[in-house]
Amino acid sequence: MFTQTTLPALQNIQAALGKAGLGKKVKTTVPLNADVYQTDSGLPSGGDFRPDIRDLVLKIIKFIQDNGGILTINIYPFLSLQADPNFPKEFAFFDNKANPVVDGPIVYTNVYDANFDTLISALEKNGFGQMPVVIGEVGWPTDCDPNANIDNARRFNQGLLDRIIRGQGTPKRRAPPDVYIFSLIDEDNKSVDPGNFERHWGIFNYDGSIKYPLDLGKGKALTQAKGVKYLARQWCVLSPSAGVSDPNALAQSISQACQYADCTSIGPGSSCSNLDPQRNASYAFNMYYQTMDQRKDACSFNNLSTVTTVDPSQPPCRFEIMIDIGKHELSVSNKVPAAGFGSLLLVSLMLVLGLANGVH
Repeated sequence: MFTQTTLPALQNIQAALGKAGLGKKVKTTVPLNADVYQTDSGLPSGGDFRPDIRDLVLKIIKFIQDNGGILTINIYPFLSLQADPNFPKEFAFFDNKANPVVDGPIVYTNVYDANFDTLISALEKNGFGQMPVVIGEVGWPTDCDPNANIDNARRFNQGLLDRIIRGQGTPKRRAPPDVYIFSLIDEDNKSVDPGNFERHWGIFNYDGSIKYPLDLGKGKALTQAKGVKYLARQWCVLSPSAGVSDPNALAQSISQACQYADCTSIGPGSSCSNLDPQRNASYAFNMYYQTMDQRKDACSFNNLSTVTTVDPSQPPCRFEIMIDIGKHELSVSNKVPAAGFGSLLLVSLMLVLGLANGVH
C-alpha cells in the first residue's frame, strides 16, 4: 500500500530534522514487518529481501545507513504459529524443547533467532552486513486465539526477557539488539483485520493492572498503576424479564453494542466464549455501557437490558468496569523508586527493554 510513499516520507522527515538542526541527534527509521525478507532454502542462511520490493527496501536501508540511522524490524513468532497449522509450537518459545533447525554449523532452537538471522543474511548478501538493527515490536497476545492466552504470553515474554537480561544475541549477531516489547496495554479500538487477538497484546490491562507477572532481573518486577479510580460497581446486562421472542431484535441490539465497543472476547476460542446466549448478550451490553462511561442512556437496548450491582463475571470471563478518568490520584513525587519500574513504564507508549546496554 505504501511502496510509493514510504521512502519519500522518510527523506522528508530527515530533511526536516536537518533544517531544525537535529539531523545529527535524531535519527529516522522505518519499522518493517518480517515479511519484507524470505528464504528460498527454508534456512536463515538463504535469507534475502523479497524480489517484488527488493530494490525499494535496499534504497530505504541505504538512506537510513547514510544518515546514521538504524533498521527497525518487527518479529512475531505468535503470527508464525497462528498462520500455519503445521508450525511446530515449541519452536515459537525459548525453552529449547523444539526440534532444532540445523543450518550448516549453526543450530536454531527458536523461530525468533532464525527469523532475525534470516534478516542478517539478507543484509550481508546486499552489502549491509554491519547495519545496526532494532527489534521494533515483539510480543504475544492473551486472548482471541487458541494460542493467545496468559500462560503462553508469560512463557514467551519471560523467555525473551531472560535472554535479554543475560545479554544473549543470536548466532549471527552475538551482541543483543535493543528490543521493544509489544505492547504496554490492550487496544480496544485497534483494527482486527489480522484477527481479534490484535486488541489483546498488552502486558497490562486497560486499567494498568498486571495481566501476569514478569521477572525483569535484579529483583525488579512489573508494578501496577496506582491511584486508579473506577466508576460505580454496576453493570448493564440482559434483563431477566426481557422477552426474547424476537431474536432479530436481540441480535440487532448486540450488533449495535459491538459496533461501538470491543466484543472480541466473546468470539470463538476467546476468554468469554464459554458464556451462554443470555450472558453473551449481557457481555456485549456491558462493554458498550462501560465504553460510554456508564451513561444512563447507554443501557437501553430495546427494553432488553437493565443495570445490576451483582457482578455477572464468570471466570475466566471478566465483565469490566470503566475507569473514572476524572478521579485519578496523582503522585506528589516525581521520583521513581527502584521497585517502581512498572510504574515508570505506564507513562511510556511502549514497554522498552533495551537491555543491551542496561534498562532505559
